[in-house]
Amino acid sequence: MTYYIYDNMARSFWDAYDDIKAFKHSEYWFMGGRGSTKSSFISLCIIMGVLRDPEANAIIYRKVGNTVKDSVYAQIAWAVDKLGLNRYFIFRRNPLEIIYATGQRIMFRGADDPLKSKSIKLEKGYFKYLWFEELSEFRGMEDIRSIRQSVLRGTDRAITFYSYNPPRSALSWVNGEALTGDQTRYTHTSTYLDVPPEWLGAQFIDIAESLKRTNPQAYRNEYLGVVTGTGGNVFENVEARTVTNEEIASLEWFYQGIDWGWFPDPFQWVRCGYDSTRRALYIVDEYRANKKSNQETYEALKSKLTPEESLICDSAEVKSIADYRDYGCVWARGANKAVIGGKGSVSYSMKWLASLSKIVIDADRCPHSAKEFVEYEFQKNKQGEYIDGYVDANNHAIDAVRYAMSTVWRRGGE
Repeated sequence: MTYYIYDNMARSFWDAYDDIKAFKHSEYWFMGGRGSTKSSFISLCIIMGVLRDPEANAIIYRKVGNTVKDSVYAQIAWAVDKLGLNRYFIFRRNPLEIIYATGQRIMFRGADDPLKSKSIKLEKGYFKYLWFEELSEFRGMEDIRSIRQSVLRGTDRAITFYSYNPPRSALSWVNGEALTGDQTRYTHTSTYLDVPPEWLGAQFIDIAESLKRTNPQAYRNEYLGVVTGTGGNVFENVEARTVTNEEIASLEWFYQGIDWGWFPDPFQWVRCGYDSTRRALYIVDEYRANKKSNQETYEALKSKLTPEESLICDSAEVKSIADYRDYGCVWARGANKAVIGGKGSVSYSMKWLASLSKIVIDADRCPHSAKEFVEYEFQKNKQGEYIDGYVDANNHAIDAVRYAMSTVWRRGGE
């Protein structure tokens, strides 16, 4: 049975399946474009999980209840059939349930009213699996938390699955939430290109390739799951993902920057690596804090600061730079005043960043940087139209990167 299960999932999901079996995480986020088979994969995981644990039950949510029957219910039925287990399951339509021979249940609900989840009861076992399908349709994490708190109370051995096609806009709540992961979360991205073509059929491939030719941006969002933006994004070259240790080791030069802050504006430090040959910037580490003294932020960063890497700070706070030098960071210096706010300097540095082949941000190590770069948009006029200007808000990591890289972009990006 174990060998057979791998035959029914794309190879790109094998590591995720092993992670789920070992219960290494409590949350699994599966994002991707059309035809990526992420929903098929999750349905297989749930069936196999029910088989392995005689106390395990599952409950699956869509935002709207009347979409359940033709989507997740049909998807779980597909998994049961694919594994040759139809004779062991009972398929009920009212209420929608799929029941294993042992009495374990797979339930299906709409989240039209998240508070209704409080009334769900089980006759046997506990809810080990909770799945939110088409996550982007939900109103936000508040509704998700309400359901999780109701369904998963009393157990610490539960797994929550989230699956969705990333919305086009970087400002969508789900795209923002995907960048705020922690150690309890496993994130996986897949596309139809990871799937054996015969599983999808020639017609599916033809439609995808046709859209790729006629509307590349729509293709990237719908089939590759790329957050393509609304047209107002300043940085369309951002890759928010895990940066491997091998990638970091391959970078020759590193730069550090500080944007001073207290509250509500935060203190922000970043560490960047630059590949001048490929004109690729890597943001690989960050530190953000509110209401911390210079001594406290220095102590938090002391092990990271080395004289081999420049540390360029917002020069508007001369005393803060002097404090860092007194603490032992004698190579700390302020950015050239033109970098801070000189005529055209902000525009030049922003355009330089936007012109790079890519800005790769380690979303695990640098969630604040990832969120800022992905969501940052051009300024709007009173009519809500984008204009060629930059908003001076929610840009603390961006400014820290500008300072860090100022010695590069001021000499033309060499």
